[in-house]
Amino acid sequence: MILPGSYLSSLLLLILSMLCWGSWANTFKAAGKWRFELFYFDYAIGVFVASIICAFTFGTLGTDGFSVMDDLSLAGKKQELLAFVAGMVFNLANMLIVGAISIAGMAVAFPVGIGLALVVGVVLSYVTHPVGNILLLGAGCLAVLVAIVLDSLAWRQYAAHRTAPVAAEAAAPREPSRTVARAKKKASSSGKGVLLSIVGGVLMGLFYPIVELSKQGENGLGPYTIGLIFAAGVLLSTFIYNLFFMNLPIQGEPLEFTEYFRGKGKHHLLGLVGGVLWFIGAITNFVAARAEGPALVGPAVSYAMGQGATLITVLWGLIVWKEFAGAQSSVRTLVAAMLALFVIGLAAVSVAPLYGAH
Repeated sequence: MILPGSYLSSLLLLILSMLCWGSWANTFKAAGKWRFELFYFDYAIGVFVASIICAFTFGTLGTDGFSVMDDLSLAGKKQELLAFVAGMVFNLANMLIVGAISIAGMAVAFPVGIGLALVVGVVLSYVTHPVGNILLLGAGCLAVLVAIVLDSLAWRQYAAHRTAPVAAEAAAPREPSRTVARAKKKASSSGKGVLLSIVGGVLMGLFYPIVELSKQGENGLGPYTIGLIFAAGVLLSTFIYNLFFMNLPIQGEPLEFTEYFRGKGKHHLLGLVGGVLWFIGAITNFVAARAEGPALVGPAVSYAMGQGATLITVLWGLIVWKEFAGAQSSVRTLVAAMLALFVIGLAAVSVAPLYGAH
């Protein structure tokens, strides 16, 4: 299998991982009114197809003579199960966050969801392996938590500002229009988007520690094998979870599976591309994390660049999709403060391992 042989190659893999993880959600936004439940079928297929291609190309080629099939023959059943469970846990978290995107947008769902995942991951990592300056870790987590609160407040104020004119119309002594009804419904769903992000974030913070457990022991898995089994967990669990999401939808009416076949080619292609982009981000992160010797990047750089994908997603939402377009100055101030605190918190958590356990 092909693994990075130099610091530069590991660094480039992490940069690619950050860009892919920070950009794949654009495919869902580009799908327009295509429901996230239907989008997700193609997304999961894209993840699995990409895992097979990577496993039997990069995971089989190379000068070490060790392939994915060799890894599978030596792998422990416990480690295989852990990689599969990690895929299922990630998938439920990701579906909740994608559902939140459909309600509140990328600039809200990702900072809240992935920011909370960062805090959960740091706490779990420190409890199981107490390495790093606890003051820096605590300060970083606190900064991220405050950033999450500010982002939630910004979205709440923005949603209230958008619905204020139609709320006044609804209060007038005449029958409310359909526009008023839709606006009131949209306002009530804004809180749901934040709640979904929170639940998804807690779950998202659990999947990577499970991936790390699948690497441990004499029968631990290599990065390409983890990617393959992880993707199988994503694909299978999508059909299980979507039974719930389609019958008890987050937003809109219940869906029949036949609706999937009524989608346009563009919708299906965007879902597949989204899944492929996400998996490229995942496998490059898994592979870079496996680097040793001169190719070792180190925990600070690896962690910072992985979580930096959230900031890329937020910028996509703010700049390209205009998710806070027309916001009043107080909302813009909250968003700016959120971004600043997120960067500060991320930096503090990233450098904490450099200062030893305290």
